[in-house]
Amino acid sequence: MAAPRILIIGPPGAGKGTQSSNLVSEYGIDHITTGDALRANKDMDLSHLDTDRDTPRAYMEAGDLVPDEVVNEIVDTALSNADGFVLDGYPRNTDQAEELESMTGLDVILSLSVSREELIDRLTGRRVCDDCGENYHVEFDQPETEGVCDECGGELIQRDDDTRDAVENRLDVFDEETQPVIDHYEGRDEFVAIDGEGTPADVWTEIKSTVDEHTN
Repeated sequence: MAAPRILIIGPPGAGKGTQSSNLVSEYGIDHITTGDALRANKDMDLSHLDTDRDTPRAYMEAGDLVPDEVVNEIVDTALSNADGFVLDGYPRNTDQAEELESMTGLDVILSLSVSREELIDRLTGRRVCDDCGENYHVEFDQPETEGVCDECGGELIQRDDDTRDAVENRLDVFDEETQPVIDHYEGRDEFVAIDGEGTPADVWTEIKSTVDEHTN
């Protein structure tokens, strides 16, 4: 079986990171995210593009939004260097989706579907160690001692972007910007809606079966 080319999409809290890690382990493919791709290529020469800055680093250090044409260039480079991949966090809009079609073909598009209230419960219940960054959850993954990290004994905190107001805003942004991407792909042979509300193991079983079906 050739190394699969996978796009995974879904709202914050849907489990994309967990399932991407499973895909990487199972199929020996690269996990490509826009953040990682930017950091890996921050000194890429952009002088051939009609942009305000000549490297991604210049945008990042200035705190400026990296424009689509720069993100597209970086993702294209990452994909061209990968022997199979799971692409996570790109495309974020339909313009990027159309650009992706000129970069590569996709074997399967996994769309993780989770209800809004379930997403809110998942994200607002997340707690992070203030020292080592280990993740926990008040319902699904509790530490041995409440509020204390099992790994290092650090304090567990709720991040600012995991408060209910922040989570609601993140989901609103997803609905506005990225839901049209799902609509763009829906109905294609490669597109498969995955029920993301089961246990991670159950979701993985469905994902693996879907990928195998589309790549064999």
